[in-house]
Amino acid sequence: MKKVPLRQCIGCGEMKSKREMIRVIKTPENEILLDATGRKNGRGAYLCPSMECLKKAVKGRGLERSFKMAISPEVYQVLEKEMEKLGEQE
Repeated sequence: MKKVPLRQCIGCGEMKSKREMIRVIKTPENEILLDATGRKNGRGAYLCPSMECLKKAVKGRGLERSFKMAISPEVYQVLEKEMEKLGEQE
């Protein structure tokens, strides 16, 4: 039996398999991006693929804690737009 890697959502705090989650990364250039492939370089944090969890992460400052840096509101708006695009594709 193969071991399934689990990750904790920074929004709701639920543990889920890595494949069910969306990875948010901080690149070495301090950019915050959604990593749909899960293979880009950078420090990663995981979110459930729902707007609700993204809103909880914003309110609870989950991304700021994960990346140990302040995150501007513009970055959150970009993440929201990207999350909506991912929702349309499914």
